[in-house]
Amino acid sequence: MEMAGRRTQAHRDAITVEIGYALLSGVFAAAVVFCAIAGIKLLFLAPYVVERGLFLAAWAAAVLVFVVRVVSVLWRFTAASGEADRVRQPNQPGLTNPDS
Repeated sequence: MEMAGRRTQAHRDAITVEIGYALLSGVFAAAVVFCAIAGIKLLFLAPYVVERGLFLAAWAAAVLVFVVRVVSVLWRFTAASGEADRVRQPNQPGLTNPDS
């Protein structure tokens, strides 16, 4: 059963923003890596096989960077969100209560 309230909608909005940020920053990082690797073929005259290899390596690196960036951003968000949502009880070991 879904709880209605401002916090639930705020949390959904935060998730939406974080997913958008993860995707956009992942695309940007992948584009930078792709251009850095594929740009080498513009600087040097090389045989077709070498140019094709650079192009494929650039695509592979870009895909890898995109996936790593998206996963790391979303992983950090879920870890931070989980800590913020957790209710801490003062009687648990390791936690202190300044009112006690």
